[in-house]
Amino acid sequence: MAHAVRPARNAGVRSHGGHSVANTILLGLPNAEFDRILKDVEFETLPASTVLNEAFEPIKKMYFINSGLASFLNIMEDGRSVEVGLCGKEGFVGMPVLAGFKTSSVRVVMQVGGSAFCISAKDMVAGIRHCPTLSIHLNRFAQELALQGAQVAACNRLHGMTERLSRWLLMSQDRLGGDMVPLTQEYLAHMLATRRASVTVAAHALQKKGIISYRRGQLTIVDRARLEDASCECYKMLTRQTNAWRRETR
Repeated sequence: MAHAVRPARNAGVRSHGGHSVANTILLGLPNAEFDRILKDVEFETLPASTVLNEAFEPIKKMYFINSGLASFLNIMEDGRSVEVGLCGKEGFVGMPVLAGFKTSSVRVVMQVGGSAFCISAKDMVAGIRHCPTLSIHLNRFAQELALQGAQVAACNRLHGMTERLSRWLLMSQDRLGGDMVPLTQEYLAHMLATRRASVTVAAHALQKKGIISYRRGQLTIVDRARLEDASCECYKMLTRQTNAWRRETR
């Protein structure tokens, strides 16, 4: 069951500054709002490990992710972290500013390198006053992130490593497209808040069944349908609710 992407209502192929726009929030804007908000953005290439927002520090820039994968990390006092959300081209980074806050409660880092249309917090706050559709879409995305965080918390507590890894791979593929997820097992362990050995065992089990293949930091999803079967109920619940909300708002 593929993760549905909100359709663009008002545009076909769009570009800005010579760069194609893939972010579905931007693609769903009326022309006037698209032009209004895009006049203040800059296109940036974001290599893997780029920190977009740092926990407990002022948010200076906000990002409409255009490609790649951003990870929302909850940081503990001892420096350990756990992933509480994922964001690809369907999303936006910097939501606390739109709620009137100045800092982020989480670290947001590019897990898979990509690109984004970036805007200063000051320009975004000023611009969104003239963009009611954008405001609605961002509020909806905030609800999707909250749903994701709640479901992932339950998943990490209640489900086994193979199920969790399968769920994470499905969520990542939905946002990246294609069959390859360019991550090491060490990084996967970091994202899933577990030991690398546990990820190795789970990945080996999936590879032995012919569901994935793994070589030199490149994990390939070989059989999507069987990966969904190997996942816990969390992926289906997240997809079902997100798709239901999007149908309600068409």
